[in-house]
Amino acid sequence: MRDLKNAGKYYWHYLKKYWFGFLVTAILIGISTACIVIAPTYLGRAVSELTTYLQQWTNTATRGDANLGSFHKTLWVYLALYLGDASTLFIASMILARITAYSTGTMRVGLFRKMQRMQVQYFDSHSDGDILARYTSDLDNIFNAMNQALIEIFLSVAQFIGILIVMFDQNVTMAWVTMGSTPVALIIAAVVMKKAGVAVNHQQDDIGKMNGYINEQVTAQKVIITNGLQKDSIAGFRKHNQKVRKSAMSGQIWSGVLNPLMQGMSLLNTAIVIFFGSWFALNGTLSTGAALALVVVFVNYAQQYYQPIMSLTSLYGMIQLAITGARRVDEVRSQPDEVQPAEGKSLAGIKDELQIDDVHFSYLPGKEILHGVSISVHKGEMVALVGPTGSGKTTVMNLLNRFYDVDSGGITIDGTDIREFSLKELRKNVGIVLQDPQLFSGTIADNIRFGDPDASMERVIDAAKQANIHEFIASLPKGYETEVSDEQSIFSAGQKQLMSIARTILTNPQLLILDEATSNVDTVTEANIQAAMDRVIQGRTSFVIAHRLKTILNADKIVVLKDGAIIEQGNHDKLLAEDGFYAGLYRNQMVTD
Repeated sequence: MRDLKNAGKYYWHYLKKYWFGFLVTAILIGISTACIVIAPTYLGRAVSELTTYLQQWTNTATRGDANLGSFHKTLWVYLALYLGDASTLFIASMILARITAYSTGTMRVGLFRKMQRMQVQYFDSHSDGDILARYTSDLDNIFNAMNQALIEIFLSVAQFIGILIVMFDQNVTMAWVTMGSTPVALIIAAVVMKKAGVAVNHQQDDIGKMNGYINEQVTAQKVIITNGLQKDSIAGFRKHNQKVRKSAMSGQIWSGVLNPLMQGMSLLNTAIVIFFGSWFALNGTLSTGAALALVVVFVNYAQQYYQPIMSLTSLYGMIQLAITGARRVDEVRSQPDEVQPAEGKSLAGIKDELQIDDVHFSYLPGKEILHGVSISVHKGEMVALVGPTGSGKTTVMNLLNRFYDVDSGGITIDGTDIREFSLKELRKNVGIVLQDPQLFSGTIADNIRFGDPDASMERVIDAAKQANIHEFIASLPKGYETEVSDEQSIFSAGQKQLMSIARTILTNPQLLILDEATSNVDTVTEANIQAAMDRVIQGRTSFVIAHRLKTILNADKIVVLKDGAIIEQGNHDKLLAEDGFYAGLYRNQMVTD
């Protein structure tokens, strides 16, 4: 019930602006319903008139009065009603198809826009495959249900109401007989729908997890092949696939059993109506023709009475997938946006200093990662963060760019807490070069100007020269117009990193963050990257995370982190003289090198 309520809110959010289309559709379906429920009365009238004609024809005394004129008129009205039903239903279907196409397109755009505003925490805690499944599988289920089930829902509800009205208008006793099996049908439907809802929810969640596993394995395919882990990878996939198979089978069984049960109830209901109708005809006060017509009409109504129910139950699996899809997509829509100050201040670079003051931070409540970290950086200084894996270096970087906010303490630029700046202003002044460079589909020029789409070609080339990548780009047949993607094989890891540095140079950030930018490259490429980094760092306030200590020997300040706390701080010579953790780390690396 909770899923249904949330799904209702989700659909209302996107469909309310199409109220006029729904109103027109409702009117057309009302006309269609009127045609379809009134038609059996004309069928009954035709049977009665034909019976009267045959009785008159077989009686020589009344044969001269026998006339099929009224029968033919009734038959033409009967056919016109079915034609009206078909035409209005066709127009209504076209309107709903248009609404479905536009609304699901808006849902996709809305989901993508929402993800651009969400906190980084969501992406860190959900697999790429699960997020992608919400774009594909869940939204596809919503589209399929709206495209196929929406018209049926409208039609079934309208027909059900129309049939009830006409049945009670025709004969109250037979109407109650026709409805006699309804409570049993409702109980069966409620039980089956509850079971199906739980099963389909599990199915979609398992599909999301399987997509996450597939995405992970595809991304790491080279590692898997190199280490001969193909069988282990297949075994892992089989476990996920087995879960999906079981949950999908359970969902399909429960969803699929509802329609046959309702068909069985429909046949039982028809038999009950025939029995009581026949008894009523034999023991009632109606003439033979009228009684026969009444039985024919209500047998038709008995079938039509369950037809809306059977139509909905035949689509129940699809409807339940749409409800589950709406729940999963709405989970994203209900996620909090990044925290923006009400009146964000502008930031025109660092004029004096950046201060990290007694910062405490935890990704999960009760599991603190940083314990009272304090770092003071003057404008133009380079600060290097070193320490073992898990010491909190990258966490400090995440806080500087407000991917996360501190639990206590604060980070200030020239005395102003960074939470008081608008995110756009803050991030406009911060440039990041990550350990794993990210390229986007497009040309090399597009990738370099990614942070500044309006940059001229001269600025793009200048940035590439500063990043030591211009000569390589110029050697390519298409130069800067070479098409690339993140997985483009013609680029080495080092070349991708140099393009990433060129992109950062182009944005001209005041605060630069380099997250182990030389960790995945060879010695020659490292020298090129280091030269490019020296150029981009010059004159800028910068934070550098480094495992290779020889790349940060000239840092103005080296901060040594261990278990989320600062254990040493100073320049290279000072820390060597102290002969502490950093000195030991440095000597070990020099021996290795």
